[in-house]
Amino acid sequence: MLPREELLKGVENRETIARVIDRAEEAIKTWEVVLTDFLSPPELAEAQRAFARLTDIQLLAWGGYPQAERQRIAIARSELPLEPSQVALVALDIAGNFLFDTATHRDFLGAMLGTGIVREKTGDIIVLGERGAQAIVVPELAEFLEVSLKQVRSVPVKTHRIDLTELKIREPKKKELATVEASLRLDAIASAGFGMSRSKMVDLIDSGDVRVNWKEITQASSQLKSGDLIAIRGKGRLEVGEIAVTKKDRYRVQLTRYV
Repeated sequence: MLPREELLKGVENRETIARVIDRAEEAIKTWEVVLTDFLSPPELAEAQRAFARLTDIQLLAWGGYPQAERQRIAIARSELPLEPSQVALVALDIAGNFLFDTATHRDFLGAMLGTGIVREKTGDIIVLGERGAQAIVVPELAEFLEVSLKQVRSVPVKTHRIDLTELKIREPKKKELATVEASLRLDAIASAGFGMSRSKMVDLIDSGDVRVNWKEITQASSQLKSGDLIAIRGKGRLEVGEIAVTKKDRYRVQLTRYV
């Protein structure tokens, strides 16, 4: 048995990680590769942190393409081979003419959930503008959605399976920048990287909208390090790159912003 309480210590998404532990115990017992449902980035990060210390079990996350936000985790004993092809996924094309009634990510997700399925069974949704969207789901839902998903907003749609290689992935836009700061405080670095005032950044941190390495941080004075990823709801992500100390004992920080 796994040290459940130790693995759940300090975890935000306790129910989700408890389900991952259940699946891991099944993988240990059966000597098979076991899959979770789709997890969000904060849930994925917590699962990977929780299991990082264990040597007898391995996790592999995959969502259909390298930048996928929502991913399923394959879990197996460390002795077994594990690769992305073992993570069962199906891609769907949701085709319609959205020229006169534009649909957003929320609209497509709402239409899918409106058929009665739950969020955990759906991965990323890639909106394709006026011609519809593509969605990644667990295989057991594919046939149901092909039959049931007939309309998004006012637009009739046809839903059918496609190969994962047919996903129309857009590379995230990124911008390289540098800042010189007196400290490595979260509010200082993040306000420079996201181009907003420090007081506005403090407000966002206080309200729980800022995550570092997918963990909610509510202390503006939290110290950052090279490799940290800052995410703000609705504003994209910021990666902390190389940090150097200047002659005046300030910090020159390389940043990459993804939008």
